[in-house]
Amino acid sequence: MNKKLVAYLLFFLVLVLGFYYFLFRGTDFWRAKLPVISYTKPFQFTTQDGLPFTDRDMLGKVTVVEYFFTNCKSICPKMNTNMKDIYAAFKDEPDFMILSHTCDPQRDTVARMKVYADSLGADTRKWQFLTGRKDSLYNIARSAYLLDDPKNSLDKIEDQFIHTQFFALVDKDGKVRGQVYDGLKTAELDQLKKDIRILLDEKAGTGNFVNGIFNNNPR
Repeated sequence: MNKKLVAYLLFFLVLVLGFYYFLFRGTDFWRAKLPVISYTKPFQFTTQDGLPFTDRDMLGKVTVVEYFFTNCKSICPKMNTNMKDIYAAFKDEPDFMILSHTCDPQRDTVARMKVYADSLGADTRKWQFLTGRKDSLYNIARSAYLLDDPKNSLDKIEDQFIHTQFFALVDKDGKVRGQVYDGLKTAELDQLKKDIRILLDEKAGTGNFVNGIFNNNPR
């Protein structure tokens, strides 16, 4: 009797496992998930072409995010040389994008950002260069992308200056995923490429950004 009971239980277990396999086969349920470390927030900046760009324009895109300034002579050229490598690897992916924000908007005007984008040979449909209000740029860098210590916001805005070598990775639903990646370290750049591929292979969620950024949180 006990052997029959065990056999029935095993048969039932196989049926349940088979049911869940066929239910979730072809979905992201079985895939390894990159951790969520933050969320995007509402913003509106201006592109190198003088056009508005908002958080809504990231919907459905896997996005790599950085902060730099055009007259930087130290880490920024190295960062953007490495970013060009990321760009070359994924520029033909329809759901991929790079956002390069200035941390010096007083000098990095729209025209200057356009010249810089052209100097990199970037297709600005895939690699956007954003400028805007300094306080808005810095708030998003710290509170959404985790690219700078929030404690630095205690200074007067005119005394603040973000100078960071780190990149953030955002998925198709506006979640900041994986880790903060050092844009100067080969191992972390290699990991970033792997993580971009993971997110490109994921399906988008509900069609709205998380954290109430869209309809549930009017501007």
